[in-house]
Amino acid sequence: MKSKKRVLLVGGLGFIGHNLALKLKQDFEPIVVDGLNVNNYLNFADPDVKNKDLYSTILHTRIKLLNKNNIKMIVQDARDYHQMSKIYNEYKPSTIIHLAAVSHANKSNKDPHNTFDHSLRTLENTLDIAKSNKTHVIYLSSSMVYGDFKGETALEDQNCNPIGIYGSLKMAGEIIVKSYNQVFNLPYTIIRPSALYGERCVSRRVGQIFIENAIQNKEITINGSGDARLDFTYIDDFIKGIILCCKKKSAKNQTFNLTYGNGRKISDLIKIIKKKYPKLKIVKKNKEAFTPERGTLSIDKAKRLLGYKPSFPIDKGYKKYLKWYQTFWKNEFSQ
Repeated sequence: MKSKKRVLLVGGLGFIGHNLALKLKQDFEPIVVDGLNVNNYLNFADPDVKNKDLYSTILHTRIKLLNKNNIKMIVQDARDYHQMSKIYNEYKPSTIIHLAAVSHANKSNKDPHNTFDHSLRTLENTLDIAKSNKTHVIYLSSSMVYGDFKGETALEDQNCNPIGIYGSLKMAGEIIVKSYNQVFNLPYTIIRPSALYGERCVSRRVGQIFIENAIQNKEITINGSGDARLDFTYIDDFIKGIILCCKKKSAKNQTFNLTYGNGRKISDLIKIIKKKYPKLKIVKKNKEAFTPERGTLSIDKAKRLLGYKPSFPIDKGYKKYLKWYQTFWKNEFSQ
């Protein structure tokens, strides 16, 4: 029996990483490397974070799922070049997916040094290690690199003008990845997601916070009018796109938007939740600084080159996520 190709997930215990590892298992041998520097209980030490025990439970659930599915997990700080080199030389992956990052714009603006350390320093290690065998590197960037969208739809080849620390570091990462391709002929794929949501997320994205507050009978705060549009993307759709990038030669040396491909108002999420929680109270506050005006990301390129076909608009995906959260809260957390 032919052995499966190995895929190394750097920062693989995060929201995207652990979900990706579970799906990769079908066709590849995923190996998760994570230093637990970002994905740990201490990451929620801020006194404003109210659901620390919930997040701890979710983090432990991620590990249980990886163990249940016999997925190799190595606890290693990706900033350590020599140890990462040893792991690479031992497992010899065909693809490295670089997920290590501080995945929240507000946290990045508050602590740029930590964000740089876990984002660019780890990325440079990945690229330098991969260049010897020209291993395909998939880099997880962000729609935040666009800054304010120039029109209704953002295209991969348009000029980027990021706002704030998070988007700027992601843009810097893209430039560094492309420079390794230019100098060392290192094959790469850059992926730009947007407004991800789904099971076992603890990043305190807007869709997650809305559901948690609704379950706890707390008010929901909207920054702005609620008319701001985001290209909300369900985690299952996104992961299908990443796996296509692992399989398709046409993904190499390309940049892709991987979203649902339709910007929706934040207030549309509220409408979905209010069908289950009609007494939910909504409070509106001023829009946060350094938040760009966004909308729809074109996924025509991903459809054409990868055969990418997302299937979860928020009317379907967010309902699924809400149902999962209600069940998890009842069966796993509230006991």
